[in-house]
Amino acid sequence: MHCKEQPGLQVRNPERITVLRMYVEKLVCSRCGSEYDVKGSPVMCSRNDLGRLDVVYDYDRLMERVSRDEVSGRKVGGVWRYWELLPADKKFAASLMEGGTPLVKATRLASHLGFKAVYVKDETRNPTASFKDRAMAVGAAKAVETGRRDVVIASSGNAASSLAAYSASLGLRCHAFVPEDVSMGKASQLLLYGAKVLRVRQAVEGRDPTVDLMIQAVFKLGWYPCPSFGPFNPYQVEGPKTIAYEVLEQLGWVVPDAVLVPTGSGCLAAGVWKGLRDMMRLGWIDSYPKLIPVQPAGNQPLARAIKRGMSYADIVPEKNPRSIASGLLDPYPWDGDAAIEGVRATKGFAETVEEDEIRESVRLLARLEGIFAEPSGAVGVLAAKKLLDQGVLDPSDRVVLLATGSGLKEPEKVVPGEAIPTISPDLDSLLKFL
Repeated sequence: MHCKEQPGLQVRNPERITVLRMYVEKLVCSRCGSEYDVKGSPVMCSRNDLGRLDVVYDYDRLMERVSRDEVSGRKVGGVWRYWELLPADKKFAASLMEGGTPLVKATRLASHLGFKAVYVKDETRNPTASFKDRAMAVGAAKAVETGRRDVVIASSGNAASSLAAYSASLGLRCHAFVPEDVSMGKASQLLLYGAKVLRVRQAVEGRDPTVDLMIQAVFKLGWYPCPSFGPFNPYQVEGPKTIAYEVLEQLGWVVPDAVLVPTGSGCLAAGVWKGLRDMMRLGWIDSYPKLIPVQPAGNQPLARAIKRGMSYADIVPEKNPRSIASGLLDPYPWDGDAAIEGVRATKGFAETVEEDEIRESVRLLARLEGIFAEPSGAVGVLAAKKLLDQGVLDPSDRVVLLATGSGLKEPEKVVPGEAIPTISPDLDSLLKFL
């Protein structure tokens, strides 16, 4: 069934949309199955069912035009290296050089955890120091492509910082709604990029007040929604899937045994799953790694559902999310349906980590591999160890951990009150301290 887009969300300048989107076939609502023409660049299902509009590609046409070897031989790197599998025209993109991050072979960490091989995809190297740059590179390009000027986002900080940076680069007006307790590291980025930032008070248990306000602004003020999760804009979710492309390419197209994904709203797990599925549909891989979402114990609606074999429809929002992993505190996993699909298709699992395990994960990643990740970005470290101890993973497995954001965003979460000694500039003082 084909549907029209909602009033107030139409493309402002449809003549700017290039039919170069020759590889995008249509968009389909993940809940009701309604189909949408790509030329209208819809962002939300007209039935208001909170279904994500999944972008469907013409894989037969792609297989005729694009090969794995041809992509591997391209000189351009980053997200737009894979432009045929993205829903925005690269000519509208900012040139901040997102993506193309290193896949670090973490030998010392592997030995400490008990694995044959551990790889860390270091997303702290992105322009604003988080993987969200992949999402916002695509989302902001789509906003420009469709002739929008005002973009709005609900975010715990990283996605908002990223959208603010891309808005600055492209001349968009960015409006960011963030939680009351947003870290100063993230807030500072937002303000310096020129975003209009508002902290939003919690009003109802189990609901995200930033999302509630964003939805009102979209429908009442006509702003273009640009959050990192899918139900309110389908295009950003396509950006993070390039992590899967890069990991496979960096491993020489050898499929790892497991990928552990820090998870809040589910957007990253959904993106990684989409990327893996794209590669399978194109025949570029012939098996899947286990997809393993990791959540903090203080906010685990998706992990709980996966462990209990529940359906997405049965997920209950976390009433009072709490964790130092502030980027994983979405009370409801908006893209959890795709994450669950990916977990089941890949015979994956889910795991949770306690607060002390998160702090130790940050320390291990920093002290053994020199990668300083924020708490949200390090949760996979000890989650992998727990799964090894449970027999879900094997010591011979090749495990990929996603380090999704820099520890410089909120260092106070992991080094609170650690005093640095002060000594005199002489050897006696040094020896006394030692």
